[in-house]
Amino acid sequence: MTPLAAAASGMTSTTLTSAGLAVGIALLAVEHVRWYRGGGGGGKSPKGAPAPAEAGGGKARDPKVLIPCWSGVAFGTLMVACPAGLLGTGAGILRWGGNGLGDLAMSKLTGQSSTVVAEASAPALDGNGALVVTAGVIGLVLLRKTFAKAIKGRFWRGVWAGTLVTIGTGMFAYIGDLVVPGVNSLGAQLVGAVVHGSVA
Repeated sequence: MTPLAAAASGMTSTTLTSAGLAVGIALLAVEHVRWYRGGGGGGKSPKGAPAPAEAGGGKARDPKVLIPCWSGVAFGTLMVACPAGLLGTGAGILRWGGNGLGDLAMSKLTGQSSTVVAEASAPALDGNGALVVTAGVIGLVLLRKTFAKAIKGRFWRGVWAGTLVTIGTGMFAYIGDLVVPGVNSLGAQLVGAVVHGSVA
């Protein structure tokens, strides 16, 4: 276990509470309401002209505006699928924060305490999938300054939502059942094509 993982182990959570699920659903709902009403934010430039689409403005209900959010959800799902390491620990910390924030809000608003609704489980990320995730993270780090601030915000809100809603069973678990095996398969195909000269 890395020192960072050891330090964070007291904060990580392997469970999702009803309050944490409420936070995840709220994050997704807000992003989709913003998208529906005006392309993710509908901001204005300093002179009053509509902001460019990549900065949060643009035509309402343009599907491209949702790409950063759902890319974040997919990445959050892959974090949950990591058995350990910085990404797995980070997913636990985000889930711990969502559970805690949601429980505070739920208890203050309703007087009810949250209950555990799911364990943090997802299809296993294998060695081939780990190759794709590692390459993706390195690429994101190297390209991070090329993305607009609004896109980064949508991506990270999607990541947080992904660590909360794509675990356990039920409707949201289908996301994990699609994303993780897909990444594993992509990694196997890359290894087959690049290393062995054949597609797996």
